[in-house]
Formats: sequence, C-alpha cells, structure tokens
Amino acid sequence: MGRVPATVTWGLLAAWAVHDAEELATMARWARAARPRLEQRLPWVPWDRLEVSQRHVNVAIGLMGGVMAGAAALGARTGGRSAVFQAALAGFGAHGVTHLAQAAVTRGYTPGAVTAPVVVIPFSVWAWRRLRAAGVQARPGRAGVAALAAFPLVLGGVHALAHALTKPRRRSAAPRRS
Repeated sequence: MGRVPATVTWGLLAAWAVHDAEELATMARWARAARPRLEQRLPWVPWDRLEVSQRHVNVAIGLMGGVMAGAAALGARTGGRSAVFQAALAGFGAHGVTHLAQAAVTRGYTPGAVTAPVVVIPFSVWAWRRLRAAGVQARPGRAGVAALAAFPLVLGGVHALAHALTKPRRRSAAPRRS
C-alpha cells in the first residue's frame, strides 16, 4: 500500500482554483454577452432564471471553494480514501467534460472551456491513477454512490445560496412623520 501524495489531495483544491479563476474572470460578462444568441439557439432554456451577476459568481465560487477545501482536507486526512474526496474528484472531472459539451452545444467559448481540457480533466485522470497506484480503491459502495450523487445537489445548493445572498433586497418603506 503506497502513500498518496499531497499533490493528489490538496492538488484537487489547487486545480479547482485555477479552473474557477477562469470562471470568475469570464462567467458574468460572458453570460450577458452570449444571452441573446443563446436565447435564439436554445429558446426552451429559462434564461431569465439563469442570469448571473458578478456578485453572484463571486459568492458561488467562494462557497464552492469552501466545499472543495473541505473535500481536499478529508482526502489528505484519509489518504484519498474519503468518499467525499473521491466524489469531489469524480465530480470535478465530470464537470470538465460538461464544459466541453457546453462549448460544443453553444458552438463557441463558454466559461471554463479553456482550463477544462488542460487542467480539470488531466488532473482528474492523473489523480485517479495515483490513487490506484497507492492501492486506494474507488468507493463504489453505497457511501461512494451517495457522495457522488450528492455532488450535483451541492452545486445546485451553492448556486441557490449564492442567489439568496446576492439578490437585491427590498427596502421597507420609511416611516412617515406626522
């Protein structure tokens, strides 16, 4: 049984940070600019619900950073055996593939499409190979399946929380003076 290097466990957080730096720099601006073209090409998508401000992007990425830091820490503590770490690693790799699919569907650049094939997917493949070389088996049991199934829920929850934290607040009417 070999030792899992920190470059695998904490590397997940580092690779995520590189990838999400691209999303941080491009997502809100890209969404505004691409929306008219996407509304024409994909009219069934509820684009008004998918509007993202830079503030929303900042908060969502910060929240997901906390999730990824926690997953990386669990991976480091367990030598890569944590179901949460493995789910985050699998979700991160799958997330890279979805970026490529999004770019193909929209026939152009989408936020994250540059780092997906050069950081996300290669890191994920490399990390799984290192885990196997160290004798760490993927967690296909109920805990592993549950953790992987929870990943899209976590992503949705992060965006829902970011939306709640960044939506404009209604101001209450000022009291009238008599």
